[in-house]
Amino acid sequence: MLKRFFSYYKPYKKLFILDFSCAVIAALLELAFPLAVHRVVDDLLPSSNWNWILWGCVSLLGIYIISAALHYVVTYWGHKLGINIESDMRKDLFTHVQKLSFRFFDNNKTGHLVSRMTNDLMDIGEIAHHGPEDFFIALMTLTGAFAIMFTINPELAVLTFIIVPLIISLSLYFSKKMSVAFTRFFTDIADFNARVENNVSGMRVVQAFSNEDHEIAQFNENNVRFRDSKLIAYRVMAWNSSISYILMKIVTLFVLLCGTWFVINKDMTYGEFLAFILLSNVFLGPIQQINGVIEMYPKGIDGFKRFTEMLDTAPDVADAPDAPDAIDVGHLEGDITFLEVSFGYEGKDNVLKNINLTIRAGETVALVGPSGAGKTTICSLLPRFYDIKEGSLLIDGIETRKMTLASLRAQIGIVQQDVFLFDGSIRENIAYGDLNASEEDIWEAAKRAQLEDIILSQSEGMDTMIGERGVKLSGGQKQRLSIARMFLKNPSILILDEATSALDTETEVAIQQALTELSIGRTTLVIAHRLATIKNADRIIVVTEEGIVEQGSHAELLDVQGAYSRLHQAQFGV
Repeated sequence: MLKRFFSYYKPYKKLFILDFSCAVIAALLELAFPLAVHRVVDDLLPSSNWNWILWGCVSLLGIYIISAALHYVVTYWGHKLGINIESDMRKDLFTHVQKLSFRFFDNNKTGHLVSRMTNDLMDIGEIAHHGPEDFFIALMTLTGAFAIMFTINPELAVLTFIIVPLIISLSLYFSKKMSVAFTRFFTDIADFNARVENNVSGMRVVQAFSNEDHEIAQFNENNVRFRDSKLIAYRVMAWNSSISYILMKIVTLFVLLCGTWFVINKDMTYGEFLAFILLSNVFLGPIQQINGVIEMYPKGIDGFKRFTEMLDTAPDVADAPDAPDAIDVGHLEGDITFLEVSFGYEGKDNVLKNINLTIRAGETVALVGPSGAGKTTICSLLPRFYDIKEGSLLIDGIETRKMTLASLRAQIGIVQQDVFLFDGSIRENIAYGDLNASEEDIWEAAKRAQLEDIILSQSEGMDTMIGERGVKLSGGQKQRLSIARMFLKNPSILILDEATSALDTETEVAIQQALTELSIGRTTLVIAHRLATIKNADRIIVVTEEGIVEQGSHAELLDVQGAYSRLHQAQFGV
């Protein structure tokens, strides 16, 4: 894991060397001050040479100025190093999430994913900056201070050093406890974020059902758990800090007491005594640094573990896992063939069993049947949102698993009942169909989707902001916008999943006209419960839990007096 962590330093070698070098020099300069005091008290003060004393103080001021400049570099550029590494990790994680399959998102909450990209990585920058640097410099300073103290008074130096292993042992003990505490802390903050995200995104439902008090109670439960886990973590840190503090103060008192004894017995000069006291403070500084690193380590490393766990999550659907030479299809005619296809969602029985279906290029095929029979699943397999378990799925005679995902999905467009729009302008949402589209192409797509008049009626036109998930638009306006986006994409295969079922009759007629134009020259799959919308389809396929039970035109299926006829009779009473 450490090797993987340090690999993020590679792009910033020069920055790391600059930060590290300045920190080392600054630490060495800290050792210079006690030695200078020693010389001033024992050599310059008895001589009463004011000029030398003055020049000595000027030299010390110069050292302090240099040290201040070095500390600026360490503080700013060192944190820049940590922030760069944190940003790179966040970028890698977001990039990886884009590749994960629908199955992953089916099983993970949005709030948890946001937490992984934010809170889990918050302390990575700090440990990336302070971890290696503070640990090395602490050891170096500790060794240097001890060596100088040893030259001044070996007995007192050894007696002072005895306390160090005890303080570090205590820090390691509390580090293990903090690791457990922060594991719980990160889990609870992820649950907290998920609760808030769920509430805000569903606020209209909450208020429609007057369930605000219920949501507040649910929030309070998560909030208290989050609070308690944070308090547990800081309680452990407080114990560690307090015990370390008292031990270090005991060291200071011990040096003061023993040093006084040595001075009284003429075993130390006054200068050596002052230097030793100052060096003991320098000596204790690294112990505090090591203690700080040990405190920081569980929080940062636990976040990094969760980061690597997610980064190591392999997508269920990837570019041709069994074919290294994946085909980058430039254009598909739209001939679709299902051969003995079986599929089931994770932990469930197969929804589809041995499905055989052929759809000709340019044909409009409607899928009807009861909810849960597998209509949407059949369509979700085409762009490989999920991979089939058994059988073969071919487009234009090429198995979809042998095509690159990007080129396959570029040929397939989906218009759903629940339209997802991004928080941005009308232009940005239409242009999502083709990010390189010109302004002229965007307007043409809007016209063909019967969206032009709506855009012109807005004071800001194409620049009108539509709010989160298009909340400022009506259902019909959202649907028109999604159709405009699809005109711009211009796919060979079109999937219409209950695209008009939630609209009023007048709006549905207008949307249906736009969809009819959109379907021209494309292989179109229509999922519908309202049979009136698909009676003109080239072919209607009835899907039940037993699989495909009927297929034919509207008139042919009515004549058969089978499953389709019963659905028609249930809706229209004839």
